[in-house]
Amino acid sequence: MSTTDHNAHSEHSEYIDSDTGKMGMWLFLFTELFLFGGLFIVYAVMRSKYGEDFHHAALELNAFIGATNTVVLLVSSMTVAMSLTAIQKKQKNLAIGLIFFTILLAGVFLVNKYFEYGHKFALNLYPGSDVMRNLPHGEIMFFGLYFLMTGLHLFHVVVGGILLTIIMLKIKSGRINEEHFLLHENGALYWHLVDLIWIFLFPLLYLIT
Repeated sequence: MSTTDHNAHSEHSEYIDSDTGKMGMWLFLFTELFLFGGLFIVYAVMRSKYGEDFHHAALELNAFIGATNTVVLLVSSMTVAMSLTAIQKKQKNLAIGLIFFTILLAGVFLVNKYFEYGHKFALNLYPGSDVMRNLPHGEIMFFGLYFLMTGLHLFHVVVGGILLTIIMLKIKSGRINEEHFLLHENGALYWHLVDLIWIFLFPLLYLIT
């Protein structure tokens, strides 16, 4: 095989791998959307059945923290997209800085959730507590769904933060660059999913009327 044929074959293989990687990521994202979509349907059914209890229980949530975390994730979604554009334009240091800032914002989100969860535990408003067992059934359902959905989302934030850290290190080492950025692209897509899910969770849980 000539050098030209070898290079052409290599470029074709990379193209196929890139398409396969993108398709795999989109399939994964769709499964995640189905997972949260199912939870949203359960929430809607329970809310229609226990509307008054859901409203009363939602008053225990801190809408300010929820709104703050919404802004934090929206900004982080912007910075991770900017980092992908930067690496494509060969702006390595800018890409690293933007990824690092995105990770910092993820940390801010986690700290806010720590204090929010801490407040709920201080009030014994968590599944299995004595206080919870004495609440109306609708309020028990609300807090159960609250911890399930926000806890699952929190897990995704942690995973996303780890993934972004790996991406940042690979950019620094040069393994992710203007020609090879599939992991960076997939990581950005995953982080956009994290942001999208929260955009639905915030009004459902914190702004319920």
